[in-house]
Amino acid sequence: MPIQIGGMVPLTTIDYPDHLSCVLFCQGCAWRCHYCHNPELIAPVGGSTVDWDEVLAFLHRRQGLLQAVVFSGGEATLQPGLPLAMQQVRELGFKVGLHTAGIKPAALERVLPLCDWVGFDVKAAQGQVDGITQIIGSDAANWRSLDLLLASGVAYECRTTVHWNLLQPDDLRLLARQLQQRGARTFIVQPARDGKMLTTDLGRQDLPSGLPELWQELNTMFGHFAVRH
Repeated sequence: MPIQIGGMVPLTTIDYPDHLSCVLFCQGCAWRCHYCHNPELIAPVGGSTVDWDEVLAFLHRRQGLLQAVVFSGGEATLQPGLPLAMQQVRELGFKVGLHTAGIKPAALERVLPLCDWVGFDVKAAQGQVDGITQIIGSDAANWRSLDLLLASGVAYECRTTVHWNLLQPDDLRLLARQLQQRGARTFIVQPARDGKMLTTDLGRQDLPSGLPELWQELNTMFGHFAVRH
């Protein structure tokens, strides 16, 4: 089995822009983001797995119906077999999408030539990432991987999950300025879901004041900006 898969969504319209796709949730993640809503995917071995041969059989049946396969997680780039899995998907005629936070820049760099689109999770402004992931050194990795993605020419979106007990509007403004300075053209903000989270005592969020003005400000900074609920 090229990769360890902890779950699959057979059909989605939202995980690869403007494409009908399926999503493969790769098992294992090296970071511990407070608001993670898939904590069951963090361990390298999960309680339930989907066999790769079953995935290939499913994709054979969906040729001509689905347009893309998205490798998500967890963190897909931690899977040593990811390049082979992506190649097999491409050989079946599907586009390849990747959801990643760039935990290991070298691993991301290896698979970027196999990707048609990347949804990149920018965890926070440069200098603040370790506080979100609870892992020392994640700040450098997250932003180094972003630089690799922007230089690659692969289609992408940058997106940030915001829990207002962890990030404040000024933190988001700083992040937006840093992205703009690097030449990022697409930025999506995703409010964290209250409910199941890795950090169970994070608490419910009180929305800060001035959000409509903040969204309007960020909208002027990027070719495409949106708040995705």
